[in-house]
This record gives sequence, C-alpha cells and structure tokens, in this order.
Amino acid sequence: MSLPPTFLDDLRSRLSLGQVVGRKVIWDARKSNTGKGDLWAPCPFHQEKTASFHVDDRKGYYYCFGCHAKGDAITFVRDTENVSFMEAIEILAREAGMPMPERDPKAQERADHRTELGNVMEMAVGFYRLQLKTAAGAAARAYLAKRGLSQEAIDRWEIGFAPAGWEALREHLNGKGVTPEQMLGAGLVKPSDKGRAPYDTFRNRIMFPIRDVRGRAIAFGGRAMDPSDNAKYLNSPETALFDKGRSLFNHAPAREAAGKGQPLIVTEGYMDVIAMSEAGFGASVAPLGTAITEDQLRLMWRMADEPVIALDGDTAGLRAAMRVIDTALPMLEAGKSLRFAIMPEGNDPDDLIRKSGPDAMRKVIDGAIPMVLLLWRRETEGRVFDSPERRAALDKSLREKLKLIRDPSIRGHYGEAIKDLRWDLFRAGRKPAVPRSNWSGGKGRWQPKPAALASTKASMLVNDAAAENRLREAVILATVIATPEVFDLFEPEMERLECLDPDNAALRDAILRHVHGPAPLKEVVQSEIGASALEKLFSQSHVAICPAIRRAGQLDVARLCLAEELAKLNARRGHARELAEAVEDMDRVADEGLTWRLGQAAAAVAKAGRGDTEDRAEYETGANGARMSKDELTNFERLLDGIAFEKNGRKRPH
Repeated sequence: MSLPPTFLDDLRSRLSLGQVVGRKVIWDARKSNTGKGDLWAPCPFHQEKTASFHVDDRKGYYYCFGCHAKGDAITFVRDTENVSFMEAIEILAREAGMPMPERDPKAQERADHRTELGNVMEMAVGFYRLQLKTAAGAAARAYLAKRGLSQEAIDRWEIGFAPAGWEALREHLNGKGVTPEQMLGAGLVKPSDKGRAPYDTFRNRIMFPIRDVRGRAIAFGGRAMDPSDNAKYLNSPETALFDKGRSLFNHAPAREAAGKGQPLIVTEGYMDVIAMSEAGFGASVAPLGTAITEDQLRLMWRMADEPVIALDGDTAGLRAAMRVIDTALPMLEAGKSLRFAIMPEGNDPDDLIRKSGPDAMRKVIDGAIPMVLLLWRRETEGRVFDSPERRAALDKSLREKLKLIRDPSIRGHYGEAIKDLRWDLFRAGRKPAVPRSNWSGGKGRWQPKPAALASTKASMLVNDAAAENRLREAVILATVIATPEVFDLFEPEMERLECLDPDNAALRDAILRHVHGPAPLKEVVQSEIGASALEKLFSQSHVAICPAIRRAGQLDVARLCLAEELAKLNARRGHARELAEAVEDMDRVADEGLTWRLGQAAAAVAKAGRGDTEDRAEYETGANGARMSKDELTNFERLLDGIAFEKNGRKRPH
C-alpha cells in the first residue's frame, strides 16, 4: 500500500518521539533535559547500564552511541515491536488519533504531481527575486530599506517582487515549458471568468516565499504596494502543496533554533517574523493570515512546550489572543501550554524592535504571562462584581471554560488558580481593621501577632487532621474501584476531589480517565499505576474493614459509604478553609459574622461526623430526672388505654 507523503508528514508532526520511546525505556534524570527535548536512557536494543541512547525529541530522531541504532518513531516501533513498516504506521496512527488512508493506486501519481508543482514554485521564487532587482522593483526596495532590511536580509529571506502586469509570471513560466494547468495547480495564476487566458495571482506586491518543514516552497505571501488595494496581505490559495491551517511561516529555521534552546515566539505576520529573527529571536513563526488552528498548535508544541504568543497590542491583536485560549484549552496536556506577551499598545513586534531595540522586545517576552491569567483577564476586565448575581455569573462563565479542559489534573490546577484570583478580586475592596487582640494594655500600642512555632505547626492536632483526610481519600477511591457503578451518582464530587496524598491523586486521575471505558476499572487502573500501588490501597486496615469493600459490588452499600465519607471529608476541609479565612479576616474585621461562620462550619463538621447515626428523637424529662422519648411514651400510653378499654368490655379505640 502506498501512503500519501502528506500523511507521513502529518503523522510525524503529531507524535512526540519522546513519548513513543518512553514506553520502552526509563530516562536518565541526571543526563536528560526534558525542557529542550534532550533525552537519554540505557539503549533498549542492547544490554547496557549506562545511558548511551539519545533521543532528540524536537527533531524526531534517536541514536545509540553504543550499538549505533538510529531512526525515527516509525523505525523505533518496527524494531522494538518486530512489525512491518505498515504495521508500525498503523500502531502510531492509532496513538495519534489519525485514520489510516484508504488504499489508493494513484498515490504515487499524486506524489509525482506534487513534485512537479514544487519545481514550478521554485521557478516562481527565482522570477520574483529577479524582479525585485529591476527598475520596476525600485519602490519595493525603498520600502524594504525603510523597514530596516539590508540586502543580506532580503537575500536570506528570498524576498521578491511581483510586477504590476497581469501576465508577467505566466509568460515567464510558459517560456520554461510550464503548462497552464501546472500554474493553476500551484496557485500562481487564476482562471479568467471572461474566457481569456489565466492571469497572475500576485501583482504589484512584495513577495515572501512560504516553505514547509522540509524547506520546500509551497506558497507565497504578498504585501500590497498600493495603499488602496483591498487586501494589504494576500496568501496563495490552498493547493495540493499548501494547507494554510497546517502551515507556519519560517517553520524549519524556527524548529532548529528552538531545538537549541531559544523560546518559540508566535507573531502575527511575515515582517514581524523577519524582524524578530534578524534581531536574534530565531525561533519565530507566524500563522498565515488566519486564527491559530489546532493543527498549528500541535506543530508549535512539537517545537516547544510553552510557545509565547506575541500578538499586536491593539484591539485586534488582543482579540486574536483571546481566540487562541478557546482553541488551546481542550488540547492542554501536562507540560504543554502557552504564554502570552502583550505588546505595548499600538505596537507590533517589528515596531517595537525598530523603535526600542531587541532588549525591549526581550523584556516583553520575559514578562509573558501564563494562559490562566489571560483567561481571567478576559472574563473580568471592564466588569463590576458588586452583587451576588454578578459574581455567580462570573463563576458560571469560568466553570464553562474549565469544562473545556479534558485533562483532569490540569483542570484541577486551573480551578485552584482561578480560586486564588477570585479571592484576590473579591477581597481587594475590603477595608483593613485592627483586631483588638493585637493592642496591648488598652494604651494604643501595636503588638505584632507572634508567629506560629515550629512545634505548633508539627503538632499531632495538625498531623492527625491531615492523616484522617488521607484515610478518607483512600476509602473513597477504593469504594469506586470496588464498585465502579457508584461513580455516576457522585461524578461532580469525584471530579472536584482534592487528594493530599500523591498516590491517591494518581489513583483519582486514573479513575477519572478510565471509569467509563469498556475494560474493568480495577484492571485498567492496575495496569496504569501498578499492582503494588493498588495492593497498598486495599491492604490498609481502614480500607479493608470498610463495608463497601467487604461487600464489593453492592451498589446501595457503596452509595451510603461514599456519601458519608465525602460529606465528612468536605465538611472538615470546609472547616479548615473557614479557619484559614478567619485568621486573615481577624487582621481586618472581627465581628459577629465571623463568629457565626465559624460556628456554622463547626456544626457542619459535627453533623457530618454523626452521619446517618444521628439521634433525632425528642425527649421529655420525668419526675425522677430520667429522659424519656416522646414517641416511646406516646406508644406506651396507647397500650395502657387499650388494656383499660378491653377490661370494661368496650371495643378498643382506633
């Protein structure tokens, strides 16, 4: 079966070689630099103890300095799984979520066609570069000089000029034997709707070649020289060579620079990328006139874990940055995110570098903010939250955004960050008050509160509370694993479950990922976290004696157990949060409301502790001081009345 070259390119761009190899090896933590994709491990192909097997995750190649094994992800799967080339492709395609292409006998024919179009594009690159040096390109040369580009930079970026005529390129290519069909297929000419010969797509424009990751010319971007032109920038139409939603300007050089440790910077246009690269920011790319797509994000994350989105500091640039958030949230993975560098208002990267130099640009890049802060800014900027309803609307909007994050661990961390930001926002307007307890002797002398002693922080009271919470976490997780059907009844609570113990957190994440899968939950969790971790969970005495574990599979028992444990855990953690807030509030305002809040939290803990065993009966006190249940007393009186009626020969009252 012949595969389209585009399929293999796409497969390689979507996969991380580090993840593929990581299933077979254990990385050497001392020698590896995961941030730069520089990974080392003992070689899986021969027996050794030293880490001589090297993976360059950014370039997608591996090499062993011991046995000299080398290749890419496809080669690695073939050699380690002992499968054929096509079987390796199928394995990797499943992992990348890509359907295998249908068998196509014309695949080779299309590949040859793409090669022909690539040759035509190279002819066009040469033609445009030559035109820039002619008299017709004088205005374009002056414009580039005004933008600070030297002749060396113009040659380095292969910048050219499309003459103002309607057929200059067409006639040039025709003279070299290029057919009209090939010109149309490359997007260099357009068909006439008046029955005439095709005419040039680009006219009176400065031309920027767009190359793919292999360095092949696939399209052009043209900057209009006429200020009245409707389109300031114009890209090639989509062709067999060019898919603008899956391409990046300056892709190949940026990948190489990012592999050497430079931050990957995403700008808005061609001139921004050129200005950034010439100023020393070689790992700069740009989307091609569209909002950043999912495929482009995947290409960026193959080059760097945290690309920096450096968009213009105007309204349109900020709006584009906000759109990126919605695209990226569902795709976030551990270690893969975005940062945002907002340019000074009215400036793009090219403007900033020309006005203030590379150091000013570097300062903006170094000050890039994480995506969660830009999300918060979008949802809160320019709004007033002076009522419960407005605050509730903010909470609802943020919850909807957090639901887009598929990874439960990342969703949890985003939730914690949002809680902190919300606290700062809603507490910012409160006036500080001095609590009486910090004044000494009524003489107005301020006495700072003493810091907590180390012995107090390590007291049994604190440790016991944390230990109890960990025990309850373990019971909750074990109950769900033993009776997975109960999960659906408590899904929101399980998603919000915070685990202090790292082992419990790993179990929780595994449950959230696989609870709705086709395989038995216990088996899947065991295969993911290891049999020893699961055995450790169920061997704990408080778990082993839990009714939900001893009677595994009984939904009612599991439901009651889970409800009680979640209620107790949440009540105690809520009480702890109230205490923490109270400590802070006592520095500002100590009133009856604070006392009431603490009392309510304590009552909630007490109520949760009693659970379903709480005695709700009403009592009366007898003459001898003993308490008697009202219900039992009433039933006893009815019994006596019935006996009296029967002695008198009358019917017993109903």
